[in-house]
Amino acid sequence: MTRQCLNHRQSSAPPGRWLGGVALGLALALAMGGASRGWASPNPALPSASPLPTTPLPPAAPVSPAGPMPPAEPIPLEGPAGQRLLLRASARADHGPLAQWFETQANLAYCGVASAVMALNSLAVPAPPVPGYGAYRFWTQTNAFAIPGSQGFVRPETVAREGMTLTQLHGWLAAAPELVVERIHGDRLSLAQWRALLRRSLQDPDDRLLVNYFRPALGQRGGGHISPLAAYDPASDKVLILDVARYRYPAAWVSAADLWTAMGAVDASAGRSRGLLLIRRR
Repeated sequence: MTRQCLNHRQSSAPPGRWLGGVALGLALALAMGGASRGWASPNPALPSASPLPTTPLPPAAPVSPAGPMPPAEPIPLEGPAGQRLLLRASARADHGPLAQWFETQANLAYCGVASAVMALNSLAVPAPPVPGYGAYRFWTQTNAFAIPGSQGFVRPETVAREGMTLTQLHGWLAAAPELVVERIHGDRLSLAQWRALLRRSLQDPDDRLLVNYFRPALGQRGGGHISPLAAYDPASDKVLILDVARYRYPAAWVSAADLWTAMGAVDASAGRSRGLLLIRRR
C-alpha cells in the first residue's frame, strides 16, 4: 500500500480541516550571515519579530465568514516575490544549512528519505563512509538506512515500493543516538500553536522541521508528501517548503494556514493525521 509521495495516495481529513482545494542559492544564504512524542504547547509569550520593511508582497490569506477560503497560490522561491519574502522573513535560520544540502528524492517514494538526509547533513550528524569518496563522510539516500536500530522501522526496498508514514520516519530518525526527535500530529496542533512553532523553530539554527502534508490542500496534484521547512515570514503568514520532488514542484512559499490544513489530513495507511517532526542534536 502506497503511503507517501506516489501520486495515487488517497486521504481523508477531520471535519472543518480539509478543503477541496532553488533556494536563492548558497551565495544568498551566506550573504545573510548567518524525544518525547507528546505535544507541549509553545510559550505564547514569544519575542516580537523585528520590524519589517514595507515591500509589496502578498498579504496573509483572508478569512471568510462564509467558510474557509481556497488555498493561496504558492510563490516560487526563485521568482522576485519569493526572493523578497526570504530577505524579509524574520525566521530563516534553517534556510542556509538546508540549501547547502538540498536533495532531490531518488525515486517517487523517497520524499521522506531525502528530507531525512537533508536534516542529518545540515545538523552535522556524524555519517558513515560513502563508497568512492575516500575519507569524506556525509549522509546519502543509501547510507541513511544504516542508522543502527532503524531497520525495525524502515527498509529501503519497502520504502521504495510504499513510501513511509510519519510514525515510521520518526522511529527511523529517533534511532540515531545523536538526535532528539519529536513527532506532532496535525490534529493535536492548533493554528496558533503552529504559527508559534514556526516562528520559534525557524529562528533556531539548531533544529529542523520536516512536514508530512496532503498536496491537494495546497492546490497541488498528488497525495501525501514530506519535505523540510526553511523559513517563515509572519507578516504574510507564508512558510517556505524546500520540496524534495524538485523535478515536479519548486521550492515555494505557501500559506501557513493552508499547510496546517494539509497536515491535518488523515493518512489512510496510518489511520492518523499527518503532521511534522521537530529534530535537533543532543
